[in-house]
Amino acid sequence: MGFILKHSLWVVLTVSLTACGNLPRGAALESEIIRNADAETADFAVYPVTRDFLPIVGDWPATGARHLNWIGASKGSTKQVIAPGDTLDVFIWDSGENSLLTAPDQRVADLRGMRVSDGGSIFVPYVGKVQVAGRTPDSARQLVQRQLEPIVPSAQVQLQMTEGRVNSVDLVGGVNTPGSVKMPDQNFSVLAAISAGGGVKEELNNPQIKLVRGSDVYQTSVSRLYDNPRLDTRLRGGDKVIIEGDRRYFLSLGAAGNESQFKFNRDSISALDALAIMGGVNDNRADPQGILILREYPNEAVTTSKPGPTKTRVVFSLDLTTSDGLFSARNFTINSGDLVLATESPVNNARTIFGLVGSAFGVLNVVNN
Repeated sequence: MGFILKHSLWVVLTVSLTACGNLPRGAALESEIIRNADAETADFAVYPVTRDFLPIVGDWPATGARHLNWIGASKGSTKQVIAPGDTLDVFIWDSGENSLLTAPDQRVADLRGMRVSDGGSIFVPYVGKVQVAGRTPDSARQLVQRQLEPIVPSAQVQLQMTEGRVNSVDLVGGVNTPGSVKMPDQNFSVLAAISAGGGVKEELNNPQIKLVRGSDVYQTSVSRLYDNPRLDTRLRGGDKVIIEGDRRYFLSLGAAGNESQFKFNRDSISALDALAIMGGVNDNRADPQGILILREYPNEAVTTSKPGPTKTRVVFSLDLTTSDGLFSARNFTINSGDLVLATESPVNNARTIFGLVGSAFGVLNVVNN
């Protein structure tokens, strides 16, 4: 009976060793991923990330999220300027006994809520249309008074302005108090608008500023704007300011500390940053010489007329066991949508096999005893 049992165990052990090529594991080996990369029919290219390679890949087109420009700061008038859509309250004071504008017991003609027309004018009784758009409130007041003097020599004019759509900007979201913000002058900047909206919401991840001006869209990050006042662009009436969390992300798989999707927490993420964000690699499983970054380029990037990859599908390989590999990983930029793959160490297969052999011999010893 003991002989039959030992013989059966040897058969099971032999079959197990035969199947060791398909041992269960959580990630592929590096050799499996880059297999046949040198073949003419290969649909991907492999590039080791080294110090010499960094300047080359730096000239390649960016991938992932849409890249938008931003407008630098400029100076405008510190005064209010009347525009179509604004509302003017005009008060005409007249001390004359037989005034054309006031009743006997009145001293002021109250002309409130006069909306500046699309053509830029308002209507003043006994004067007609007065072109006020493009003027400051004080300049418009003087103009109305001059045109009234031939009719009402003693008249004195007061004028107050309420900004309309053309002299307002919209804080669409991402601030504590969104809504329409009146522009106090023509030097109203993005940071001033954010301040008027109660500041950026704290829960936003690496908040991004999107400026919509007509059909054009511009974008930068809040941190970049804070660090560089020369980017605090001047707003125009009708602009829309949207602040939202950074939508860019990268993926991690394989023998990583965490397999998940991770948002960018700053404007630029290096390969080492990505490894830290995803919790590093599994010390017992990962191959530090086989950290792979998989990226897909658009077809137009594969061209001989400008720098770019030789294939649309690209695998960048990192070796974290050398100083050059570590420094290069620190300077290699991750793009949105990249996949960071920590490959499995080939030693794990051997460990598993030895574990199976050891377990089998342990069972045989029990049988012999």
